[in-house]
Amino acid sequence: MAAPSGSRKKVQRKFKLRGFTLKVDALEETLAYLARFPDAEDGYLDLLIDDIDKQSLKSSILDREAIRRVVSLLLNADAAVDPSAASTSSSFALRVIDAFVIPRFRYDPIKNVFYEHTGKLPIHGDAGDKAALYRDRYQLLLQRIARDKFFSKPVFDTKMTESESCEITPIQSLIGCTGRRWIMGVISQLEEGQFYLEDLSAALFLNLYHKITSGFFVENTVVVVEGELLSNGIFQVNTCGFPPLEDRETSLALHMGLDFFGGDVLSTEENFRLLGLEKKAVNDMFVVLSDVWLDNEETVEKLAVVFDGYESVEVVPSLFILMGNFCSRPCNLAFYSYSTLRMQFAKLGEMIASHPRLREQSRFLFIPGPDDAGPSKVLPRCALPKYLTEELQKHIPGAIFRSNPCRIKFYTQEIVIFRQDLLYRMRRSCLIPPSTAETGDYFQHLVATITHQSHLCPLPLTVQPIIWNYDHCLRLYPTPHTIVLGDRSEQKAFKYTGITCFNPGSFSNDNTFAAYRPCTQEVELSALES
Repeated sequence: MAAPSGSRKKVQRKFKLRGFTLKVDALEETLAYLARFPDAEDGYLDLLIDDIDKQSLKSSILDREAIRRVVSLLLNADAAVDPSAASTSSSFALRVIDAFVIPRFRYDPIKNVFYEHTGKLPIHGDAGDKAALYRDRYQLLLQRIARDKFFSKPVFDTKMTESESCEITPIQSLIGCTGRRWIMGVISQLEEGQFYLEDLSAALFLNLYHKITSGFFVENTVVVVEGELLSNGIFQVNTCGFPPLEDRETSLALHMGLDFFGGDVLSTEENFRLLGLEKKAVNDMFVVLSDVWLDNEETVEKLAVVFDGYESVEVVPSLFILMGNFCSRPCNLAFYSYSTLRMQFAKLGEMIASHPRLREQSRFLFIPGPDDAGPSKVLPRCALPKYLTEELQKHIPGAIFRSNPCRIKFYTQEIVIFRQDLLYRMRRSCLIPPSTAETGDYFQHLVATITHQSHLCPLPLTVQPIIWNYDHCLRLYPTPHTIVLGDRSEQKAFKYTGITCFNPGSFSNDNTFAAYRPCTQEVELSALES
């Protein structure tokens, strides 16, 4: 069947933009190749032209043989990673990234570029590292908002007056300015009970009781404020909100070649191949459980019911994510039952091993909770101690133990996993009640806060300590596809600006868990009958 005239013109136009002219037989060969990928035609066309551009050609006028040669190379490359060639396509696709190996990038406001930190990062930083933590958070959001169409002044719009511009004004530059102004800064408590808005130049007193947008406004969050400087020197605030989000694809296009997420940068060709495999992985499913108390008999029995159920399904889940806490009591200085907890992990390994299909076809990821054994409660938390898990690994050699938070790369999809009772702590630290104009759901307020702040835990360091040199491990920039927030609160699922966010709930307390299908980014909230 002949290709539509629109497709022909599009192909010819794209080749012409790159300096190539297609003969009739070359055009037919190109259209036949693109017909293999009806859902990703534009991407594969760009890939084809990129590869042709790399070839040593005698002429810019392309014939059938020139196209056929490159097409055969691309198809052979696709066949090399075809999932039918290996029975372990899921294990090839799945990469779990520990927080402590995520590369650190810092923004240079002079050159307007990110550069990667080289060398080792010390766990114990100095005072300069703490200051850099706040400065890096602020500059990350400042460079993002500078590209937003509402906050960037048009270059050629001479009719726009200063009062109509939404351009961010440094606090130091407010003196002498009249009319409405937009400023961005960090909410800081510079005096006892007095909150200020602080940027890199100065600080001014902030009255928090005014119109706000959705989200939790806590100390240390970065906010955008609209108001006017009065003659008495007081900045009268009209509205206050979080910096606007930037689309993931926009961020990636601007910072092409930078590995913010971890797991290496892939070429355009590799990305399209993996994207095709991802769309075919319709049977892959992740089962997520939080608060798996191994010292509680009732919880262990419920876990056995879950394993029994998935053992009997036609296609078993490709990944089980088990998040802490793994003990009903905090593993602090008053906890003396580590040997008992070690044996409970061993029993869990025996339970998994007693389900042959799960043992052979599924993978198991363990992430520590806020009260699990570890050096401290500071974030990011390192993986569970080997002393506790080595008996389990004898039964399940492929078990994965990672930090909290950690990241999962499933083909091209980026997933962030974080276990923390964040909702309760954000509500307690909130300086003013959240706005109910858009939603009264606290989980939606939480999702809005962490995504707009581009940070998993924007709480004050006095409430939740963070290793200063590893604050970048909690960033959400560029925005991931999915965020899993393990929390003791009620299980929820919410899609916000294209980002899938869900809380599986507390398995030990509420019998709840979640199943996630990465192919469609669908979340199934599940629960066992009481």
